[in-house]
Amino acid sequence: MRPAREIRHMMEQEYRTALIAGAPSQLARELALWLGERGMRVYVSAHEPEELEPYLARARSSGARLIPVELDTTRVESARERILALDEACGGLDLVVAAGMYEETSARNFPWERAHHLIQRNVTGTVALLSAVLPRMLKRGRGHLVGISSLAAYRGLAGRSVYSGSKAFISNFMESLRAELWNTPLRITCIYPGHLRNHHAVRAHPEPFALEEKDAAARMGRAILQGKARCAMPWQPALFMRLMQVFPGALFDRIARHPR
Repeated sequence: MRPAREIRHMMEQEYRTALIAGAPSQLARELALWLGERGMRVYVSAHEPEELEPYLARARSSGARLIPVELDTTRVESARERILALDEACGGLDLVVAAGMYEETSARNFPWERAHHLIQRNVTGTVALLSAVLPRMLKRGRGHLVGISSLAAYRGLAGRSVYSGSKAFISNFMESLRAELWNTPLRITCIYPGHLRNHHAVRAHPEPFALEEKDAAARMGRAILQGKARCAMPWQPALFMRLMQVFPGALFDRIARHPR
């Protein structure tokens, strides 16, 4: 791990402005606060400014620069226009993070409206957001795009069919972007977070390796500033999920039926 002072130097040299947009998750806002506390001017999307007030209060007390932006990625055209206007106004976004949302679904009770909303947030919203700024970053010759996937992207699990599928899309989308842009100055990072301690699923079924949102955000922030291509956490469940990719089909099917 690089020393904190080296990370700060990298950030001061290359990262001055950031946008974190997508679903209003606690993890995304903790990441915004973490980056803001390190001197970056961070724009954070919110449907209503009041949603960000607890984080803005923390930002004021710590000196972080968090700026709320009304932006709904489910309204694709208006969101893209807003992103381009913001990019113009701030002199060019250095870092853009596309966050997503978590929701469980059941094949026995499969409401299309919920599935569609999840796909809009995790798939359509991510592509709309990143593709809006990508041409400008290429023209400037600098920029960093970050997609938030999940450990659930590695294999499909019961109760998470739409979620796992949407996160698998993000994983492959970011991998393909990296392959296509390998000979450009742009950086592409894909984050694979696991369970978070305050998440409702973990409260119902405690996980031994679940992370606090602040801890997860700090790990994500360090990976971004270090320019890592991938960051999967915590390492224990990340390793297990990677191993499941090579499990025999019959063994995996038995495990996948009873997710935690």
